[in-house]
Amino acid sequence: MSVKITLPDGSLREYPQHVKGIEIAQSISEGLARVSLAIEVNGEIRDLSRPITEDASIKILTWNDTGGKATFWHSSAHLFAEALEALYPGTKFGIGPAIENGFYYDVDLGGKAFAEDDLAKIEAKMLELAKKSNAYERREVSKAEAIEYFTKKGDEYKLELINDLADGTITFYTQGNFTDLCRGPHIPNTGFVKAAKILNVAGAYWRGNENNKMLTRVYGITFPKAKELEEFLHLQEEAKKRDHRKLGKELELFTFSEKVGMGLPLWLPKGTILRERLEQFMRKAQVRAGYDPVVTPHIGSKQLYVTSGHYEKYGKDSFQPIHTPDEGEEFLLKPMNCPHHCEIYKHKPRSYRDLPVRLAEFGTVYRYEQSGELHGLTRVRGFTQDDAHIFCRPDQVKEEFVKVIDLVLHVFNSLGFENYTAQVSLRDPANKAKYIGEDHLWEKAEREIQEAANEKGLKTVVALGEAAFYGPKLDFMVKDALGRSWQLGTIQVDYTLPERFELEYVGADNQKHRPVMIHRAPFGSLERFVAVLIEHCAGNFPLWLAPDQIAVLPISEKFNDYAQSVYDRLKAADIRGVFDNRDEKIGRKIRDAEVKKIPFMLIVGEKEVNEQKVAIRKHGQGDQGSVGIDEFVENFRKECAAPF
Repeated sequence: MSVKITLPDGSLREYPQHVKGIEIAQSISEGLARVSLAIEVNGEIRDLSRPITEDASIKILTWNDTGGKATFWHSSAHLFAEALEALYPGTKFGIGPAIENGFYYDVDLGGKAFAEDDLAKIEAKMLELAKKSNAYERREVSKAEAIEYFTKKGDEYKLELINDLADGTITFYTQGNFTDLCRGPHIPNTGFVKAAKILNVAGAYWRGNENNKMLTRVYGITFPKAKELEEFLHLQEEAKKRDHRKLGKELELFTFSEKVGMGLPLWLPKGTILRERLEQFMRKAQVRAGYDPVVTPHIGSKQLYVTSGHYEKYGKDSFQPIHTPDEGEEFLLKPMNCPHHCEIYKHKPRSYRDLPVRLAEFGTVYRYEQSGELHGLTRVRGFTQDDAHIFCRPDQVKEEFVKVIDLVLHVFNSLGFENYTAQVSLRDPANKAKYIGEDHLWEKAEREIQEAANEKGLKTVVALGEAAFYGPKLDFMVKDALGRSWQLGTIQVDYTLPERFELEYVGADNQKHRPVMIHRAPFGSLERFVAVLIEHCAGNFPLWLAPDQIAVLPISEKFNDYAQSVYDRLKAADIRGVFDNRDEKIGRKIRDAEVKKIPFMLIVGEKEVNEQKVAIRKHGQGDQGSVGIDEFVENFRKECAAPF
């Protein structure tokens, strides 16, 4: 008996039935076999040691693959647990999944708290155990055996997890002296791990329930080379410097107030200028693309969201209704702009000749996020979407979708985001109950999104289960200057809301038809976009976007009058900035302007007054010589050309 194996390049090979992933890797090349971590079989990642019993499409996963890294880091969580148990017997274990960078493990230390030297000991123990190159061995066990093992061990957290599992689906993994409840997969052995670092220790409620016990969550990361750990830690330090919360405070862009409420950002004057410039950029791009601006209220009748389906999905858990003095009248804070836009579309009859109708709004929406999930501007409770909805005929969907892709790419290219991937977010076929709408409409929408992405030549990945509840979408995953991925722009095809709101247009056949709705937000939300932009450019915004473009710095108060006249001329030329007439030495003024990342410093002293010029310094570049005001304005305008 044999199985037919399709390789990533489309070639077909035959192997004996029960062939193992490692044997396939060896048959391709010994070099590949040495670096193989796992195998993807018909989309499922497995151990290299598991036999393949049927025809399959496979991919051998290495450290260069996302699935390879995830397997490596999940296996490292087990290695961490083995080290912890060796150093602190009696430790009880919760769950230890891989995450985007590394892994975490929730553990019960029996009241013990980690000191700094404890973490170093754990790292050393992990590497000591790794050198033994112990194999990760998978074993299927009965539910009774699993319960017996962890009862004997006294680990109530594993017992609770076992209770939720069906008999016949339970597997143990053992490496060295440690056995864990786990469905896998894992790397072949511990020897692949050459560097380890405990990154952080935090608290986490067991299973995310605040009524449960608080466990210790230990975050760690491992690498197959020590050099890669060094590079990672360097990037971590750079990320700390670029943290938008730190820079937002230093650059006076935004703040938060407990009195106002958690997760509700307050935009300071400089941050507001930044927001407004981004809005102006988008508004002009939208006008050119044929969008009409609209404005909708911050609240809506509960019935609006019952009709849209948002209340069923979010309302009960997110926000309590706002009750008015009129009995039975209820409102909700607006979680989405789309239902309001449906009603705007509906306010008058539409003909097929009117379509597409494109409605755009910078609409502020509100969603309840748990306090532990809040994080600067990237996770807030009130945020503004550069939201738009396109109502079009079915035959216009692909064309409109392609136009929106063009708009999104214009935004990214204008703001220096050059590295991005389009994620095609589809329904989870195994859990269709999470979504609303008919199967044939979902299938049509999913097909059109993929066709449009292919037409534009986008680099795409498919993510099952990541669709919105009302339709599939194209999410743009952008990599910043440090190589971190962020989800920014999104485009969604929706056949469902037009049905729910009974939207219509009269076709060429004089019959009534349903329009298709496309949701799009190139920024996503202004808050999140600004956060990512701050970290991407480290607060050094493009000149056209910078809140303060210049700082006029008189050397002493003797030159304040001339400096004031310079500042006034620049303001009249629509150049934004500050006039620093403090009684401070010029060195201090320059340092402060550098810290504020102001692009141009215009220094005024006796020589400049006499020559009617200004001495120019550029942020991070030093002296640029002296020029007349008119010449500076002319050169500035050339350099400051906005992408709109």
